[in-house]
Amino acid sequence: MAEKNLDFKINYKKLPVFEEYSADNIEFPLVLSVPHSGRILPEGFAENTLLPPKELLSSCDTYVDELVMPLTKLGIPMVSMNIARVFIDVNRDKIELDPEMYYNYPEQNTAVGRRCRVGLGVIHRISGNNSPIYNGKLDFGEVSERIRYVYDAYHKKLKQLIDKVTKKFGFCLLLDCHSMPSKIFKSMPEQKEIDFCLGTLFEQSCPPEMYNFLYNELQKEGYETAFNCPYSGAFITFNYCQPRKQMYSLQLEINRSLYSDEESQEKNTQFQKISLDTYQAIKNLAHFLLDLKK
Repeated sequence: MAEKNLDFKINYKKLPVFEEYSADNIEFPLVLSVPHSGRILPEGFAENTLLPPKELLSSCDTYVDELVMPLTKLGIPMVSMNIARVFIDVNRDKIELDPEMYYNYPEQNTAVGRRCRVGLGVIHRISGNNSPIYNGKLDFGEVSERIRYVYDAYHKKLKQLIDKVTKKFGFCLLLDCHSMPSKIFKSMPEQKEIDFCLGTLFEQSCPPEMYNFLYNELQKEGYETAFNCPYSGAFITFNYCQPRKQMYSLQLEINRSLYSDEESQEKNTQFQKISLDTYQAIKNLAHFLLDLKK
């Protein structure tokens, strides 16, 4: 039996792609990015998948935007994605496309990256629980629209914020905020479970005083914190690390089990504490960065 071709269209005029906060009231040389907390499954997309909504959202960094939201009231700008990661992943290079996923992929020599091979390119082939998402091949034209109206829109806004902060303070640190599933540590027996991971591209993404400061703040609050394992930083951390332009980046990963029930995808009783402790650590980082300018 021939594989099914999936032809559907998304009405992007009705889609609130991202939220922006404190862009006109910037007080610190720090920008927050939350690319994976979105939970909107665009109409037309979910109906053409094999999975129920809960499974489609299993790869989301659920509630990370809410965890760090209080920081925006201090004058720290933030952009957070509203669209679910399973629809399009803005923390991948947009050329990370698997030709095998499309029935009309244009003929050209395209290298398939490592993430594409495991099903986690800019368009995911599998869910957070490794279940196939689609029961057929996608229209490359439709995916091109996803990139144009969602991916490009997010990165345009993020770049605008970084440029604005850099112009005002002479430098900028982008803190890319994520959560990590606790189950990842079960597949890494040599790695003990941690609470926070700071991804520095192996000490390349920002000056040591920046990532060491945040590390020490989290450690002081009693959280087990590590560098670069299990995550050293992905596309956003790499793409916005431009030291010659005084633009730096740092990836923050929070153990999802600290603040939520990972099975039900609901907040747990520790949510407010984790939010407050994260707020305090990043607030102190923001003031430290401001002092660096002086």
